[in-house]
Amino acid sequence: MDLTLKLSPSFFISFLILIFLLKNPHFVSSSNPKCISTEREALLTFKQSLTDLSGRLSSWSGPDCCNWTGVLCDPRTSRVIKIGLRNPNQIVRSDEYQRGSLGGKIHPSLTRLKFLSYLDLSSNDFGGLEIPEFIGQIVRLRYLNLSSSSFSGEIPANLGNLSKLESLDLYAESFSDSGTFALRSSNLQWLSGLSSSLTYLNMGYVNLSGAGETWLEDFSRISELKELHLFNCELKNLPLSLSSSTNLKLLEVLDLSENSLSSPIPNWLFGLTSLKKLFLRWDFLQGSIPSGFKNLKLLETLDLSNNLGLTGEIPSVLGDLPQLKYLDLSANELNGQINGFLDAFSRNKGNSLVFLDLSSNKLAGTLPESLGALRNLQILDLSSNSFTGSVPSSIGNMASLKKLDLSYNAMNGKIAEGLGKLEELVDLNLMANSWEGVMLKSHFVNLRSLESIRLTTEQNRSLVLKLPSTWIPPFRLELIQIENCQIGPSFPMWLQVQTKLNFVTLRNTGIADKIPDSWFSGISSEVTYLILANNRIKGRLPQKLVFPKLNTIDLSSNNFEGPFPLWSTNATELRLYENNFSGPLPPNIDVLMPRMEKLYLFHNSFTGEIPSSLCELSPLQILSFRNNRFSGSFPKCWHRSFMLWGIDVSENNISGEIPSSLGVLRSLSVLLLNQNTLEGKIPDTLQNCSGLTNIDLGGNKLTGKLPSWLNKLSSLFMLRLQSNSFTGQIPDNLCNVPNLHILDLSGNKISGPIPKCIGNLTAIAHETSFEVFQNLVFIVTRARKYQEILNSINLSGNNINGEIPAEILRLSYLRILNLSRNSIAGSIPEKISELSRLETIDLSRNMFSGTIPQSLAAISSLQRLNLSYNKLEGSIPKLLKFEDPSIYIGNELLCGKPLPKQCSKGHY
Repeated sequence: MDLTLKLSPSFFISFLILIFLLKNPHFVSSSNPKCISTEREALLTFKQSLTDLSGRLSSWSGPDCCNWTGVLCDPRTSRVIKIGLRNPNQIVRSDEYQRGSLGGKIHPSLTRLKFLSYLDLSSNDFGGLEIPEFIGQIVRLRYLNLSSSSFSGEIPANLGNLSKLESLDLYAESFSDSGTFALRSSNLQWLSGLSSSLTYLNMGYVNLSGAGETWLEDFSRISELKELHLFNCELKNLPLSLSSSTNLKLLEVLDLSENSLSSPIPNWLFGLTSLKKLFLRWDFLQGSIPSGFKNLKLLETLDLSNNLGLTGEIPSVLGDLPQLKYLDLSANELNGQINGFLDAFSRNKGNSLVFLDLSSNKLAGTLPESLGALRNLQILDLSSNSFTGSVPSSIGNMASLKKLDLSYNAMNGKIAEGLGKLEELVDLNLMANSWEGVMLKSHFVNLRSLESIRLTTEQNRSLVLKLPSTWIPPFRLELIQIENCQIGPSFPMWLQVQTKLNFVTLRNTGIADKIPDSWFSGISSEVTYLILANNRIKGRLPQKLVFPKLNTIDLSSNNFEGPFPLWSTNATELRLYENNFSGPLPPNIDVLMPRMEKLYLFHNSFTGEIPSSLCELSPLQILSFRNNRFSGSFPKCWHRSFMLWGIDVSENNISGEIPSSLGVLRSLSVLLLNQNTLEGKIPDTLQNCSGLTNIDLGGNKLTGKLPSWLNKLSSLFMLRLQSNSFTGQIPDNLCNVPNLHILDLSGNKISGPIPKCIGNLTAIAHETSFEVFQNLVFIVTRARKYQEILNSINLSGNNINGEIPAEILRLSYLRILNLSRNSIAGSIPEKISELSRLETIDLSRNMFSGTIPQSLAAISSLQRLNLSYNKLEGSIPKLLKFEDPSIYIGNELLCGKPLPKQCSKGHY
């Protein structure tokens, strides 16, 4: 029987696969690896020692550890070769970062993973745990990253056993909620064990202050090193020589920033010819920038910023470096011009510089046309120097420029129209110069990418933006700051179409037009600053708008009219002063503006009562309502939770008594209630406001005696109680106020003598600068008024009797003394010239007798004098420079020039 075996093609394919599998037993594990049980147990033990709030290790269960999150096995052997457990959340988002952080302890079971070559535990939070020594036993490690995981203590020396390690990251800045932790290394000898393998080393924030003066030699022994990061390691010296620098020949990145090196830039750096990036910022380096940088032909990044001690001119050799892309020399003492430095770049036709920051130095001169040779430049910052002149026309050649900052210089020329060619420009900052001339449509027409413009000049509107009134620009700004430049009088279309603004400052721009309501409602809901101050803008504000992110509103010094704007905002500062607003304040102002801290409404025509809802604004610090038409009583509902320190409701029609509840405001420093119709006594509760520095209650109807507790206000600088109806004597306790510089009790019914203790007002015996008025800045124009009466005593218009006490001569810095319209008798002190800084003396309408002291003529600072209507006699001192007879009138026994009565021979 003839049997014929017929085999199908599928049989042959199956047979071949079987033969392949028999010859390749590892193929199955390659396609479907199963982890080794002992390593699985090691990983589970490691997991159990950790805290895992977010459940990042929830996949660590089941038989196959090679499929667990953060675990990688060799596809051929199934051995665990990699553990990557870096926190997946960004550190800057602290809540998510903390939830995603692993903590607890690191178990020695990791040493059972004999083939582990990669271990990353970075950006976690081990709460000050010391780096375990057993990590030095995982000898196959090639990559170890323990950065930003809050380790502390001494770095174990047996990390030097990891002879295969290529990358070691121990960056130690901590972001733990528990605080910061210090990681240190007092002996760097362990680095020698890594000398033949390590290419990357980051020990930023590791304290190396105990490593001694050989720290650099220790690092230089790592012959294969390409990157070395020693940021903020508390290194105190930088050796000027390095015997084994040949071992750093491969180094491409060196970061020694934020240490206290305090030395010149050493020459050994210029032997590291492989360097591509060099960071030496905040190192207090000294001296000039050496020309040796010319040797670093591969250098791409050079950061010498914020050393504060680098001096001299910028060497032109930096412009010859062919690969240089990033150069930061900011915040030093560099001086001279930059022409030679920039000329080198213009010769270097292939220059690739994209970032140049020379800000905050002492560079001077004009900007040369060679600036335009930096055709690849994207960031140019020349701010805070002393450059003068104009913006060069070559600026238009810098087609890649995205940021241009020339702010805070002395540039006093024109802005070149070439600026308008910069289509990539995003941020333009030309503020704080003395620009002049005209900016036209051609300056802006191609600025399609512009998002931010800052343009201010020190001279009053010497720079004019002369743009077509109907022109619509190609840009939509997010930030605009224009000050002291002429834009108006119209509110132009190019401004009206800016609907993405989140920061607006248009101060002193000559706008005298109305602003359309659509502009206010059209600007971004993201707006944080709205400043339109010092213009002549007229019209009414739209009433109901919502600005949830608005922080500061300044519409001061305009011609706005109408009611208070009912804007819903989280602003902390509102300036509406010097306008024509009228009507009452909203009773729910606390709901509309719940975060208000500073409220400036002075010089308007607001009426009605001051709303008691202000008492619910617990963040309130300053309330300035001066010169309005407010009436009724001042709110009485203040409570202890307030931080209110400045109140000015002067020059209104406020009536009733001063609220005793003001006494709970422990933070109160300035209280100005003058020029109202307040009555009653000064409440004793004010003595609890121990921080009071300035009190002005003048021009009211207050009665009673002067408070005896004023000496408790040890910080009191100014006390003005003029034009009231206070009675009684000046209390001796008033003499014990140590910081009093202004005392005005004029126009009351005070009687008795001037207390002899007035000489104890020691503050008037010392020089005081205008800086003491810093806490009066909030009342703006008022501060200058008070400066004029600094170091003054005014007791005029009372019933004071007795004599001028000799003790008053101790007040050597007294500038103004006014005792007029009293019943003071006796003679003018013969030694009155001891008050050598007096500018004004008014003793008129009293009962002074005797002669005018000759020493009065010795007070060179004296500008005003009034001795009229007394009982003075004898000749007027010849050296007195005052020739107005009204100064002496009413003294029948006085004679001599400038009076018509001549003196007899006996009077000379």
